Amino acid sequence: MSFLPTLAPESPDNLFLSTSRRDPRSVMEERLPQFLQPFLTWLTAKPAPGEEMPERPATRFVTEALVWTLAGALISALALRLQMPLPVAGLLLFLGLTATSSGLGVFQVVIFHHCSHGTVFKSRERNRSVGRLVSSLLLFKRFEDYQREHMLHHSANKLLTEEDEFTGFVFGICKLEPGVSKSELWRRVAINLVSPAFHGRFLFKRIKSAMFGGDRRHDWTSRLAWGGAFALAAVTGTMTEFLVAWVLPVTVLLQIATVFRILCEHRFPEVELIAARGKAFVCASTTGVFPGAMPPDESAASLRGAVLWAGWWLNTLTITMFSRVFVMVGDAPCHDYHHRRPANRKWTSYAHARQQDSDAGSPGFPAGYTENWGLLRAVDRNLATLAATPPGMVA
Repeated sequence: MSFLPTLAPESPDNLFLSTSRRDPRSVMEERLPQFLQPFLTWLTAKPAPGEEMPERPATRFVTEALVWTLAGALISALALRLQMPLPVAGLLLFLGLTATSSGLGVFQVVIFHHCSHGTVFKSRERNRSVGRLVSSLLLFKRFEDYQREHMLHHSANKLLTEEDEFTGFVFGICKLEPGVSKSELWRRVAINLVSPAFHGRFLFKRIKSAMFGGDRRHDWTSRLAWGGAFALAAVTGTMTEFLVAWVLPVTVLLQIATVFRILCEHRFPEVELIAARGKAFVCASTTGVFPGAMPPDESAASLRGAVLWAGWWLNTLTITMFSRVFVMVGDAPCHDYHHRRPANRKWTSYAHARQQDSDAGSPGFPAGYTENWGLLRAVDRNLATLAATPPGMVA
């Protein structure tokens, strides 16, 4: 049984049209009990039809990031420190590392990112100070540098050019190229995920940006925090726990999640749209990416239906859940909404805000939203668009 979702043929690209509302989430609302709907809205990052938009303060994401990160690190450390059966320790370690990686992803995708837009805290200075602290502690690019480059990323004239941070990552760090076959692109991605050279190159750029970027205050904050953490671990005899529970998620695991997250954020449109730029280009270069798959048509009362539903739930509670908490954290599934409404403070209720904008016809844009269901399917389709792009069109 394939765990990749079967997509409906509503468009030439075989993407769901967001305005159709005959997507997997609406079918989940029809076929599953009401008490499961809040969980399914969080898991898929899609509201049920007619679901009201909740009010969420941006600071809730700060709390979420802290809880996931610290609780995960504690669970991982306990799994390594306490005497317990190996299967139990292994399970706890997996859960702890996943939780920490999820929290770090929220810091990266939500807090750091939206601070650059000035939409996490009320004051510009608070957004800047928190952004700088996050970048120094978690080895991200200096906040001001990231903010400047990220504003270029939101320009239709710069998106998918050599000045764009997205193409810089895809072509520069991941070593992917337009015009190369999709199978070769997947091969390079797979090698990168396990390559010490790739992770070393990626980490070197992060350390250089965080600790040796030329901003004395930022550099020394990062150096002292990391130097002090290593010293404390050495003095307390917890170096193994520190390396596994903290350093591993901040480095290798966060970098793996980043690869998948970046590769599903943008697709490469037809050459005519790339050349023309404009709002149609923005619409075609982004698409929603939602964890989940279409529920079975058959009733669980039959043997065949019971098997299909068991497979669907197994997929939902393993692959789908993992992709949501490890890669597609926060508002990452609604990255297309962010590119259409980058400074809108409704991002805190991202799933509902995107759906409302879609239902309204996305005013001000020449095309509605499209969406992929399933992380790997989305990456596969985006790599296919890169493979179909002639060399030189995105340079």
